[in-house]
Amino acid sequence: MQRLDSATWRKSTHSNAEGGNCVEAAGGIPSAVPVRDSKDPGAGHLVVPSASWIALTASLRA
Repeated sequence: MQRLDSATWRKSTHSNAEGGNCVEAAGGIPSAVPVRDSKDPGAGHLVVPSASWIALTASLRA
């Protein structure tokens, strides 16, 4: 697994300045998508297989 020290995290478009729905995902790892809470980025992250992430985001869009 690749180190995430220099990962570029993207905040969800549903996140806002009032602290709601703050999810970030990092790209650049072909087989997985790291996900974390943008309100507490030092708390750790969850690594989701790419296929599962694609299925999840497609389901959310539907």
